Amino acid sequence: MSNMQDVIGLRLPYGPQRQEVDAEFEPATGTVWGYTKPKGTPCFTLSLLKDMYSLVSEIAEDKGRVNLHGTWHDARYFVGASRTPGVYNLGGDLGLFVLLIKSRDREALARYAKLCLDVLHLRMQNHNCPTLTTISLVQGDALGGGFESALASDIIVAEESAQMGFPEILFNLFPGMGGYSLLARRIGQREAERFVLSGRVYPAAKLHELGIVDVLAKDGQGESAVRQWIATNDKRRNGLQGVMQARKLISPISRAELDAIADVWVDAALRLTDRDLRMMAFLLRAQMRRMQYGDVSDITAELREPAQAAL
Repeated sequence: MSNMQDVIGLRLPYGPQRQEVDAEFEPATGTVWGYTKPKGTPCFTLSLLKDMYSLVSEIAEDKGRVNLHGTWHDARYFVGASRTPGVYNLGGDLGLFVLLIKSRDREALARYAKLCLDVLHLRMQNHNCPTLTTISLVQGDALGGGFESALASDIIVAEESAQMGFPEILFNLFPGMGGYSLLARRIGQREAERFVLSGRVYPAAKLHELGIVDVLAKDGQGESAVRQWIATNDKRRNGLQGVMQARKLISPISRAELDAIADVWVDAALRLTDRDLRMMAFLLRAQMRRMQYGDVSDITAELREPAQAAL
């Protein structure tokens, strides 16, 4: 590597240009930074999921190496983050869900779930690269599927203003793309179930106290906190990765388990009533309204205390 590429913090774009995901590589630390930049509401639309899968599958196919201007580099860390201010990801595409549920399109719901799991499972498996450590950098709200995505990494770094949770129970559903399994791995099955059924959205500090968030950072210092974590742990990376792999062996989550739970989710979604769908639509409108006016601070409050008038 050139002296310029030895500079900590220098990141260079790499790979094909994608509409809703940016990829940058930091040669000095061997870190891939993957940023989502969804169009419209920052949720998991089909287009965003396809771009995310394109990136994670490329890393897997290249066996954890990055081709930068014709030279191959080993990637040691992958950081998943968001370019949407105040939002990591708001979860599943509620507008699509309402449409598919009303039309009774089980096949399309199942295809959506499969694509979610294609992305999530590769992250859970470190992109099929045992020497790659994955990190989620949460600098805003991570709800539903967004929280599932954050949980899929080895390490979660969150800024203090971030809020995370599974609000699905508010419209009579549950997190069906691995959230229950991933949360149980961190805090145990009974506590995970209690967490899911509460529908509550928690501040990052509380999640850090519970052992769900690994590193709590000051607002605006998330990227610095990631770099500090890498600098602190890089010398013991081999041992750390052994521990991470052992964690997954002790509490394995297979693709078969994820697929079976997703099937339960699809069936549950198709049983939702008109009242449940009205609540889902209400939450969708709340998301769109907050994004339109550039303020997402109240979305979680509406999730915690949904307006009964909307029902």
